[in-house]
Amino acid sequence: MEPPLDGITVVSLEHAIAAPFCTRQLADLGARVIKVERPGAGDFAREYDHRTKGLASHFVWVNRSKQSLALDLKRPQALAALKRLVGRADVLVQNLAPGAAARMGFDHASLSADHPRLIVCDISGYGDDGPYRDKKAYDLMVQSEAGFLSITGTPDEPAKAGNSIADIAAGMYAYTGILAALLQRARTGRGSRVDVSMLEAMGEWMGFPMYYAYEGQAAPSRNGAAHATIYPYGPFTAGDGKTVMLGLQNEREWKSFCEKVLRQPQLMSDPRFDTNARRSENRAPLKRLIEEAFAPLSAQEVIARLDAAQIANAQVNDAGALWHHPQLNARERFRTIGSPAGELSAMLPPGVNSDFDYRMDAVPAVGEHSESILRELGYGEPELAALRAGGAL
Repeated sequence: MEPPLDGITVVSLEHAIAAPFCTRQLADLGARVIKVERPGAGDFAREYDHRTKGLASHFVWVNRSKQSLALDLKRPQALAALKRLVGRADVLVQNLAPGAAARMGFDHASLSADHPRLIVCDISGYGDDGPYRDKKAYDLMVQSEAGFLSITGTPDEPAKAGNSIADIAAGMYAYTGILAALLQRARTGRGSRVDVSMLEAMGEWMGFPMYYAYEGQAAPSRNGAAHATIYPYGPFTAGDGKTVMLGLQNEREWKSFCEKVLRQPQLMSDPRFDTNARRSENRAPLKRLIEEAFAPLSAQEVIARLDAAQIANAQVNDAGALWHHPQLNARERFRTIGSPAGELSAMLPPGVNSDFDYRMDAVPAVGEHSESILRELGYGEPELAALRAGGAL
């Protein structure tokens, strides 16, 4: 069957991660996504690195299945072309600097009268009002503002997430907000505005720590890869020097862990460890006992005991190993897509739907689709030549 967003056209004034991640999800579901870029260099994320056959890893990740339209929006002819394109679109997404889209006339207030069915999604660092409106909002800055660094890292030093989680969070809430707006439009016939900030997206993700610190109580401590409030829950070293990640959630699992993994059933009733709160308070002596029990064992032998006891566990893989993960490959989660550098592997989106396949098309070159898109809008060769001569294309 056709994917659910087949026939939906999305125009995106996007760069970096948050908006491109949002629109790639829409493209995965079949929407036609037209990415507006600067002529020549394009989205600056194209130059973040050259790790993927000469292409930027960030860019490849969030820009497959899109069409690239290169327009210099400082030129009146380019703005006129964009306005014609937006007039045919269902959704406009933008994550330009605060106020930039409005100055060009591409905010919801300017567009809704002429295009009442249009959905406009604005993604920003802090929202379009309030005292932080104009602050630059790179991912690390928002992680810090949202308090994420206060709960991540070691007791001695905070650490940011190794991925752009503030961008990802904002992109996902923009994506779901757009889906909700499309459903609402199907009922009312009217478009709407979706306003998403990175800070508010991260604020939602910080819900548990916020409640843990409710009304002035102490916030969760930084515990490296260990859980802040549950123990044992985190990394432990086996006898071969490798690390095993394990986690217990309840007293039934604690008893099974003592009997079948540590093979020291007397620890079940040790008053230092007989509740999660006491285990958490006595982490250091319990960690010593666990790693002493693991010392004669390899990591694989520890994992075998944990599996037999039905205790949650995981290997500590690196990022490159994920391409070869046996579970992902057994479930056939990888496809081949095109790109300016040739064929690349790409992971399917999470979630298998029985009625449709995800779109998995190429990563575009800068301006690859400019002329074909403009011809669809009625531009003939003389007009295209004038756009080229004027530097708008």
